[in-house]
Amino acid sequence: MSIQLRQLNTAAADFEAEFQRVLHWSAETDAAIEGRVAEILADVKTRGDAAVLEYTARFDHLPAASLAALELTREELKAAFDAITPAQRSALQAAAARVRSYHEKQKEACGLSWSYRDEDGTLLGQKVTPLDRVGIYVPGGKAAYPSSVLMNAIPAHVAGVPEIIMVVPTPRGEKNALVLAAAYVAGVSRAFTIGGAQAVAALAYGTATVPRVDKITGPGNAYVASAKKHVFGQVGIDMIAGPSEILVLADGSTPPDWVAMDLFSQAEHDELAQSILLCPDAGYIEKVREAIERLLPSMPRRDVIRASLEGRGALIQTRSMEEACEISNRIAPEHLEVSSQDPHRWEPLLRHAGAIFLGAYTSESLGDYCAGPNHVLPTSGTARFSSPLGVYDFQKRSSLIEVSEAGAQKLGPIAAELAYGEGLQGHAQAAEMRLHAKR
Repeated sequence: MSIQLRQLNTAAADFEAEFQRVLHWSAETDAAIEGRVAEILADVKTRGDAAVLEYTARFDHLPAASLAALELTREELKAAFDAITPAQRSALQAAAARVRSYHEKQKEACGLSWSYRDEDGTLLGQKVTPLDRVGIYVPGGKAAYPSSVLMNAIPAHVAGVPEIIMVVPTPRGEKNALVLAAAYVAGVSRAFTIGGAQAVAALAYGTATVPRVDKITGPGNAYVASAKKHVFGQVGIDMIAGPSEILVLADGSTPPDWVAMDLFSQAEHDELAQSILLCPDAGYIEKVREAIERLLPSMPRRDVIRASLEGRGALIQTRSMEEACEISNRIAPEHLEVSSQDPHRWEPLLRHAGAIFLGAYTSESLGDYCAGPNHVLPTSGTARFSSPLGVYDFQKRSSLIEVSEAGAQKLGPIAAELAYGEGLQGHAQAAEMRLHAKR
């Protein structure tokens, strides 16, 4: 059966209306989910371990006498690492090494404290310190994501977070050895086989067994996303992630089969994932469409890919590569592939994307697993104002201020004048008392 994939042309009179239909996706969570999540959060906050155990038995069909029985020991994680194949161990360690190296460079670039003294001896600066404890949510059930363990735990570890708590659902007690092995490789401190809104609540509020964390990161289903949104303020969160996205900006020089498979790589995630091709070459777009038709039947997740491409995918012909870059900035995609002979020509024109993959050999899948940069990226256009997960998400900054006696004489009148203007006499007098005064 032929795939019904949208083909748009920026020169068409109805392009803008059709383009908006492609981009439309509602981030609103179902009211019933919101209500149920609120109940679960309140229950866990009140009853702690007992509530988590009850929901884990109900939703994951995993009964346990105590929450301690659902904690994975370091020995269990090591046993999982030893049990996987040598090839899997090697791949995990190689990916972890690259992810760690990248985030160490990131820490050197932006994660350091600094200070300086101005001409009157006043010290000003910034103190960077890690969070005390973070929680990472790793999806389980339909699929296993060891790469998510690496991408969340390693930057936290590099940032200097002393305690990393992992939660991962294991429906019916089915544990994925690669996920556990990844937790071992990434240096997770403690791990619990719990998931859903109840796991988010346990991390946010703390229970007798699960320690309260300062921040929760990691993707999950609609219940997890809703729970993270509800607990924000009690704890920090990374982001509210939407469906995965890829935008391929092509000049027609890459083999069409490669581009078709890159579009599949996001479409296979779920039916709401989005895959878009922007290209000025009509003939090349047709070759990609033919490749999609030819390759789709061989894909194990072809039904999901078909639903995704037909529901939210598009092949868009542009007037030029410059216009393609402009449209890309409007979309602000999670993953942006610049599949061009000269990707560095176009990269300066691209302002908004979670991650930019330059050149035909740089498939998005390499970034997902082992290139080094983080694969937790802003979705749904939020790359206009958000960044990938990184070391900086596991640190906070404190301002350092040490005003000298000479500095107080200079700054005091300025502060007092502004404070009087705001009607805050206490502020003003606190500054004025230090003018020409000795302790």
